[in-house]
Amino acid sequence: QVQLAESGGGSVQAGGSLRLSCAVSGYAYRDYCMGWFRQAPGKEREGVAGIITDGTTTYRDSVKGRFTISIDNANNTLFLQMNSLKVEDTAIYYCGVGPRPYGGIWCQPYGMDYWGKGTPVTISS
Repeated sequence: QVQLAESGGGSVQAGGSLRLSCAVSGYAYRDYCMGWFRQAPGKEREGVAGIITDGTTTYRDSVKGRFTISIDNANNTLFLQMNSLKVEDTAIYYCGVGPRPYGGIWCQPYGMDYWGKGTPVTISS
């Protein structure tokens, strides 16, 4: 059974940093797409950053240069380093895993098969 568990969320002031972790167990995709997603109140879940099997990473434009996604394959842990945080980054952050889309590199919410329960991130001005 696939299980994902996020940690590392919290409350920080704008300009601060947080590092999110996602412990993953039980998945068995030969070619995967793993990502971080977020959902703010009243908004749809959106992709933040993704990584596929060959290490290719993708980011939504608003976080490029501030967020970094990485994976520790030895320990099956996905990370999201978030720097220069802004108030608009406030949301529940989720990690997800699914098969890599055919011919693509973007991890979309609808393509994820499994989700963690989320970790809240609150940025104050």
